[in-house]
Amino acid sequence: MEQTVRLGPRRRLKVLELGERNGTPIFWLHGTPGARVPPTAVERDAVKKGIRLVGYDRPGYGGSTRHRGRRVGDVATQVEAIADALGLDRFGVWGFSGGGAPALACAAQLPQRVVAAADMAGAAPYRAKGFDWTAGMGEMNVQEYQLARDDPAAFERLSRRERSEWLKVTPGQLRKAWASLLSPVDRAAMDLETTRWLVQQIRVGMARSSLGMVDDSLSQVRPWGFDPTRIRVPVQVWHGGEDRFVPFSHGKWVASHVPTAEAHLLPKEGHISLARYIPKVQSWILSQF
Repeated sequence: MEQTVRLGPRRRLKVLELGERNGTPIFWLHGTPGARVPPTAVERDAVKKGIRLVGYDRPGYGGSTRHRGRRVGDVATQVEAIADALGLDRFGVWGFSGGGAPALACAAQLPQRVVAAADMAGAAPYRAKGFDWTAGMGEMNVQEYQLARDDPAAFERLSRRERSEWLKVTPGQLRKAWASLLSPVDRAAMDLETTRWLVQQIRVGMARSSLGMVDDSLSQVRPWGFDPTRIRVPVQVWHGGEDRFVPFSHGKWVASHVPTAEAHLLPKEGHISLARYIPKVQSWILSQF
């Protein structure tokens, strides 16, 4: 079921609920770029386990209005507003890739409501002391994040120009575009079903503009607006050693700095391939209620 949740008179969030209508509520936070529609396998897992799975387009994506200058930590306010609109008191949350740090934001800022949170293949803070944020990252991502950091206006212009190409991308073209980001294990994980879903994410997320992706990237290279070392709710951190989208060092940093973190650092997994563990993550979150 889809609906719109309003944040004041000029801002709205597009929300999608799947799984069991009266089930245990779990939010899932999409990657960058992305949108509210989860993989079919994740939806099937939610149905099987009696999960009320809630996804939404972050501001600037799909059916959600832009919030210029948003920080990673602002996701907690958005999730709380959606939970209030849906009548959800306590809930779990997990995020993948660009949704990983936002999942930590919910754990940090909504400790009375978040039962447990999982960060899957998420980034570490950009200005973490003694940490080389781009080391081991594929060239495509290195270039985009450096441009976002050094010249946000130029990054936004580039994203606007490239949007039409992203909207037309085919599964085969996506594999080629991401060549510098795909380790061997991730190339193997990019089967037709997975790649079609990723293409769908891009098309739904960028249907109106590229500004969601722009603001996601900008939020990653700026202060998050919360301190992950102060998290007190249960957290799982999942990361693959062959990840070139968000390198392994990011997962190690998060796992060592979040006091409640249970680390699942898997040297032989990548970024895309890590998605196979989502059912385990959802089972773990259910066990925390």
